[in-house]
Amino acid sequence: MTYVGSSVKRIEDLPLLTGAARFAADLHLPGLLHLRMVRSPAACGRLLGVDASAAEALPGVEAVWTAADAADVPPIDFRMTKVPGLAPYRQPVLAEGRVRYAGEPAAAVLAEDPYLAEDAAGLVFLDIEEEAPVVDPRDGAATEAAVIEKGCGDVERAFEEAAAEVEMELAVGRHSGAPMETRGALARWDPMTSTLEMFGAAKVPHYNRSAIASMLGLPAAQVVLREGHVGGGFGIRGELYPEDVLVCLAARRLGRPVRWVEDRREHMTAANHSRDQVHRIRAAVGPDGRVLGVVDEFWLDQGAYVRTHAVTVADLTAALLPGPYVWPAYRVTGRVRLTNKTPCGTYRAPGRYEGSFVRERLMDAIAHRLGIDPAEVRRRNLIAADAMPYALGVDALGTGVVYDSGDYEALLDRALDYLDYERLSAGLARRREAGEAVGLGLGFFVEKSGLGPFDGVRITVDEAGQTVIVTGVSSIGQGVETSLAQICADALGVPLGSVRVRRGQTDDLAYGMGSFASRVTVMTGSAVLIAARRVRAKALEAAAQVLEADPEDLTVEGGRVFVKGSPDGPGVTLGEAARLLRPGGGASGGGEPGLTAEGWFEVDHMTYPYGLHAAVVSVDRGTGGAAVERFVVAYDVGKAVNPGLVDGQIAGGAAQGIGGALLEEFVYDEAGQPLAVGFMDYLMPTLHEMPPVEVLLSEDAPSPLNPLGVKGAGEGGITAAGAAVANAVAAALGCPTGVTSLPIRPDRVRALAAARRSAAAGAG
Repeated sequence: MTYVGSSVKRIEDLPLLTGAARFAADLHLPGLLHLRMVRSPAACGRLLGVDASAAEALPGVEAVWTAADAADVPPIDFRMTKVPGLAPYRQPVLAEGRVRYAGEPAAAVLAEDPYLAEDAAGLVFLDIEEEAPVVDPRDGAATEAAVIEKGCGDVERAFEEAAAEVEMELAVGRHSGAPMETRGALARWDPMTSTLEMFGAAKVPHYNRSAIASMLGLPAAQVVLREGHVGGGFGIRGELYPEDVLVCLAARRLGRPVRWVEDRREHMTAANHSRDQVHRIRAAVGPDGRVLGVVDEFWLDQGAYVRTHAVTVADLTAALLPGPYVWPAYRVTGRVRLTNKTPCGTYRAPGRYEGSFVRERLMDAIAHRLGIDPAEVRRRNLIAADAMPYALGVDALGTGVVYDSGDYEALLDRALDYLDYERLSAGLARRREAGEAVGLGLGFFVEKSGLGPFDGVRITVDEAGQTVIVTGVSSIGQGVETSLAQICADALGVPLGSVRVRRGQTDDLAYGMGSFASRVTVMTGSAVLIAARRVRAKALEAAAQVLEADPEDLTVEGGRVFVKGSPDGPGVTLGEAARLLRPGGGASGGGEPGLTAEGWFEVDHMTYPYGLHAAVVSVDRGTGGAAVERFVVAYDVGKAVNPGLVDGQIAGGAAQGIGGALLEEFVYDEAGQPLAVGFMDYLMPTLHEMPPVEVLLSEDAPSPLNPLGVKGAGEGGITAAGAAVANAVAAALGCPTGVTSLPIRPDRVRALAAARRSAAAGAG
């Protein structure tokens, strides 16, 4: 069979389903020490001292460390940035002289068991002289760490020629990923090999290996990171945090294994938050609803420090704000401000979730202002298919944004046909006339995926005929092993069941970029295709000597090499070909022995999948509750290696997007204290809140930038979910410009409904 394009079952699920999986918290080693963090209870203040005497006096407490004990460890550096001047805002592994957010690590306790470590941490006294915190990024006291400016075209002329101007202030609240597995790590120092090993790596093990080695003053070859099973990524997992470094530092210094596993409260207060943007956007519009120019200024609440992603979120917000539309003139200014809150990083569709909400609310406001149907105003502004590849005129992450391929109008037509748009709209209008508050919202978006610059794999067929793919990428639940195995099985001509994937071990492969930015299928998949073709060619050369045939006349099917058209004739299995390629066997022809090859794929531009979200939402005017009755995602991925996995990614992303639209928010009080530190206060959607996600998968626009034609699928389910839900709520309440922030809390809905009633009464 042809595996690519088939919804085969995931090959990595057996240990997960049988309880044999091993997460960071499942790992144990003899002589294990447990690390517990002492975190600042204050959001802002001078750290005058740390009294650890009571904790150190407890039997079984090995050590209590403060900033002085880690004085030789530099702050955590950036993984992704081309923006200068950010170094002063990096986070130290332990607070030095000041605390800047509630939950900041100020001391570390190492003890014989986790309960003792917890008790000892409670005895450590932090002497903090509290100061008034900054909790609003637009406050004049907030430090401006960076300003992101992008633009193209003549904005002033656009507004001079405008038939109308539309202006809005829009905000996306602070929320982030809440994976099933909280962060954790176990490190050990092996004196026999002088190697530091850390178990529990995720997402970017090769980068974190190099960063930890540098921070601890070790050669990179002496540090090995190992990934096991990971309970979700979403941007929040895998970045380098203070606790990761401290676990490794303790194992190296104390010569004993050290483990740290956070609890849920720690996760809510210490792991990366995200979103938290306020935009003031203004559009110049022609009489037909076409956008002539846009000016946007936004503020991003970065929290207390700039972490490993630097200002990636702000950069992507600014770069991709135009989305699928022609904006002839465009100017954006993004202000990254520091406050006394948990630092922010990336979260699924970073910057694009926020930008899509802003852009798509603006498009609905334009439609209302000019009396044009919301779908039609989008159609009039879409980039045409014959304009592809389309240069947006700005850069993202230092590279010019050039949409590689796409037929946006065709996808819009397909989605509207699927919805039976006119009939659906008429039915919702009748329901509103009957007194219901119900509406339809649309949200168009363009994603980015396949971030380079490289990825590589090594594929080996052993003498038993088993195929092993070794890769530097990570698995965070997205089906990496299955999709890579499908590509390999097709290209090599072997059964899927004979392919295994070994990933996330930094001593297996010299280089690796990791799993983020929906890059694995694009980058690693292409590398697998290259390597598999090389292995196949090597097998044909070796078998040709035995079969006395030209390699061009041979083929591989089912793991067996034979003459084309003669599957029942003489042949050589790939296992036998591997034996022929033993060192000294002569079949290698002087090349590298073994039936093995590496494949490396390099790019200088990303791919750009795109899609449309449609939401039908009903609102209870009395309680302010909003219920998503229907949610549709039309999405073009160029080529779907495994449509079932793509559907799953889209459904999961939609759940997170709906959560951010209606429920999830990290709220702080005026003292900088977090008010959502558990699932009683930080609300996530359950099956009760989630409708079935209807997926219209499109493969109309394969990417010309990689040999598979694929684009990323990991983030398209979330990108415009907030926008579509917000537009639906606005339509339901009859206030096209009234919904201006996410999440759409019940109190905000009640206020909008009351204002609507008051306006209607005044008009009467």
